[in-house]
Amino acid sequence: MTVKYETPKEGVALITLNRPDKLNSFNRDLRADLTQSLAKASADDAVRAVVVTGEGRAFCAGADVSAVDEMANVEDVLNTEYAGFLNILQSMPKPVIAAINGPAAGIGMTMALTCDLRVMGEGAYLMSAFANIGLVPDGGLSFLLTREIGYARAYQLAIEAEKIDAKRALDWGLVNRVVADGDVLSNALDWAASLTERAPVAMALTKRAFRAAAQDGLKTAMAYEAMLQRQAIMTEDCAEGVAALFQKRKPQFKGR
Repeated sequence: MTVKYETPKEGVALITLNRPDKLNSFNRDLRADLTQSLAKASADDAVRAVVVTGEGRAFCAGADVSAVDEMANVEDVLNTEYAGFLNILQSMPKPVIAAINGPAAGIGMTMALTCDLRVMGEGAYLMSAFANIGLVPDGGLSFLLTREIGYARAYQLAIEAEKIDAKRALDWGLVNRVVADGDVLSNALDWAASLTERAPVAMALTKRAFRAAAQDGLKTAMAYEAMLQRQAIMTEDCAEGVAALFQKRKPQFKGR
């Protein structure tokens, strides 16, 4: 299984992305397994809080661009398979904490920002890495990042694919807590356990209220990004960016 599902504390579900050899990058199996695990946690009345993290040294490095399904029919994949688990993160009536134990890049950054709360390791970073391979942010990242830090900062980070270290992420309000790298998971689990002592209905209704304030804008952004990504993925620049990634060289973009 590409996802591990555990209940290490009473009332807490721990969901771990489990492709450490690929830095937990998304392929079709991981998308399906994560969707199933999140749905399970959402439906289980015994679970009152959820923690999502990554196995090994990364939270999630984004999409596995070596997987054929990532590059073919990208708009359909974004609007169905990615939207599937991202929508569950947004809609489940329980708080979801992202335990960012390492790099959260591309759609991995989107997933982290979609969670309700975030604990980040001192050595971890966030990165909108799409521009490095000639693509555009997707999964709703354009909406999430602009809402959190404003248009100018969000646009700069998107087009320059700059790494956001833990201190800056905390200063900008992208994460709630920064802790030592070895304490990320334990801190997130303790936080989740403390939330299980709070009134479940009140927490669920509060989440619904805050999500509703921006939900229409996020759904629109996700669909628009998917349409733009379909255009971007057909460019020569995208092909060059992916090739350069695997050949470990600087891409030569030509604007076509």
